Amino acid sequence: MKKITILGLGAGDLDQLPFGVYKKIKNAEILYIRTKEHPVLRELEQEGLVYKSFDSVYEKHSQFEEVYEEITETLLEAAFGKTVTYAVPGHPLVAERTVQLLIERAPQKGIEIEIGGGQSFLDPLFQALKIDPIEGFQLLDGTLLKRDEIEVAQHVIIGQVYDQFVASDVKLTLMEKLPYDYEVYIVTAAGSKEEKMAKVPLHELDHGMELNNLTSVYVPPVKDETILYKNFSMLRSIIAELRGPNGCPWDLKQTHESLKKYLIEEAYELIEAIDHEDSDHMTEELGDVLLQVMLHAQIGEDEGLFTIDDVIRGLSEKMVRRHPHVFGDVHADNEEDVLKNWQIIKREEKGEKPESIMDSVPKSFPNLMRASEIQKKAAKVGFDWKEVEPAWEKVKEEISEFESEAGKNSSHMEAEFGDILFALVNIARFYKIDAEEAIRKTNEKFIRRFSYIEKRVRESGRNFEDYTLEQLDALWDEAKVKGY
Repeated sequence: MKKITILGLGAGDLDQLPFGVYKKIKNAEILYIRTKEHPVLRELEQEGLVYKSFDSVYEKHSQFEEVYEEITETLLEAAFGKTVTYAVPGHPLVAERTVQLLIERAPQKGIEIEIGGGQSFLDPLFQALKIDPIEGFQLLDGTLLKRDEIEVAQHVIIGQVYDQFVASDVKLTLMEKLPYDYEVYIVTAAGSKEEKMAKVPLHELDHGMELNNLTSVYVPPVKDETILYKNFSMLRSIIAELRGPNGCPWDLKQTHESLKKYLIEEAYELIEAIDHEDSDHMTEELGDVLLQVMLHAQIGEDEGLFTIDDVIRGLSEKMVRRHPHVFGDVHADNEEDVLKNWQIIKREEKGEKPESIMDSVPKSFPNLMRASEIQKKAAKVGFDWKEVEPAWEKVKEEISEFESEAGKNSSHMEAEFGDILFALVNIARFYKIDAEEAIRKTNEKFIRRFSYIEKRVRESGRNFEDYTLEQLDALWDEAKVKGY
C-alpha cells in the first residue's frame, strides 16, 4: 500500500530525539524535510544523512498557503512510487499545516498516513518561559494571525514566526490590542543548545532579531484592566456588574420600557455627531448607543429570556442569510438587485403574509419617517404616481383645502394640515430626500440662526421687547449671510 510516514524532529537537539524516530529517519528510503533549519538535522548531516528539503519552495511563493499546497502535492505524488518519509520540526500534529493537508487528502488517493513521535516545541517553551498553561493559553499561527482571535488576558504563544515579514505582521496585529511598548518575548529553539530568548517592547518585535522556523513569540497575560477595556468580554462583565446585586441603583431599576427614550436620544446625538463630521464625538455616541443595546441584553439575560449572544447570533445569521450574493452563489450586479433579493428573503423569513402590507411599518417611527415608509409600501404594489408632477398638484390641492377650512373647524384644519405634510413627504420621496432628516436639519438651522439673534440682542444691551419684528428679521438675514 502507498504510504507516507510523518516524523517529528522534536524541539531540541539530537539527544532529545526518541530512538525509534532516529532509526526511522536513518533508514528512510526517501526522506523529505520541510526545512533543513533544525539542530537535529545539522547533527545528522555529520552522520551522512541524505534528504530532500522544501526550503526552496518557500522562496518560490509569496503566500504560505501556496507553499503548503506545493509541499503536500509533491509528497502525495512521490508516495505513488515508493514509501515516503516526511520529517517536520517539533511534533507532526502541532502547528504543522502540511501534515493536516496530508491527513485530509491522502485517503482520497489511497495513501496511508503514519504519524511518528517527536517532542513539540510547547513543553520546552513552557519550561523556558516558566509558565503554567493551566492558567489558560492560546497557540496561534503567526502566518494567519487574526486580531479577533487573540485573548490578551491569557498566555499567548504565536508560532511560525519565520522571518521579519511575519514578525512585522504579528506586531501590527498585536498593536491593535496592546500598547506599542507592551513587553513580549522572542524565543528561538527552546530546549536546545541553541536556545535564545529576548524580552522586547512590542514595537521592536521585528527589529534586528535573528528569526527562523524555530522562533515563537510569547505575549504575557494582560493584567492592566485599562488595556482590557478594548475587549467585548470586559464590556459585558462591566454591564453585568452594574446590574448585579452590588451594582448601580439606577441601572438596577431600569426596564426595557424605561430605556426606550434613552435609545432614541442617543441615536439622535449620534446623528448630530455624524452631521458635524466629529469622529471623536461619533466614537463617544456610538458607545452610548452600544450601551443601550448592552443594557437591554443584560435585562433580557437577568429575566432569563435572551442574552447578548442570542442578539449577536441572530444578527450574524440574518446578515449571512440576506446577503447570498456575498456569502452564497446568488449574483447581484447592482444595488437594486441587492434590495430586491433582500425583500424576497425577508418575506420568506416572515412566513405567513400579514393581513396588510402596512402591518410591517413600525408605529414607533417618527411620523414623517413613518409617512415615507407607508408611501414606499404602497408604491411597491403600484399605488403611486409614475412622475412627480401629479404629486405637486396634490400638494397644491391639499393647501387649497386647508385654506378653505382655516378658521372654521379645528379638527378639520388639523386633518387638512396633516394631508399637506403627507403630500410633501411624497414630494420628498420622489426627489430621494429623507423628510425626517430634512426637518431635523431645518430645526438645527433655525436654532443656530435664532441663537445668533439672541447673541446680537445681548450685545446691544437691550431686550427682545425693544426690537420690532422687522429689526429681528434683519438680524435673521444677517445670520443667513454669515452662514449660520
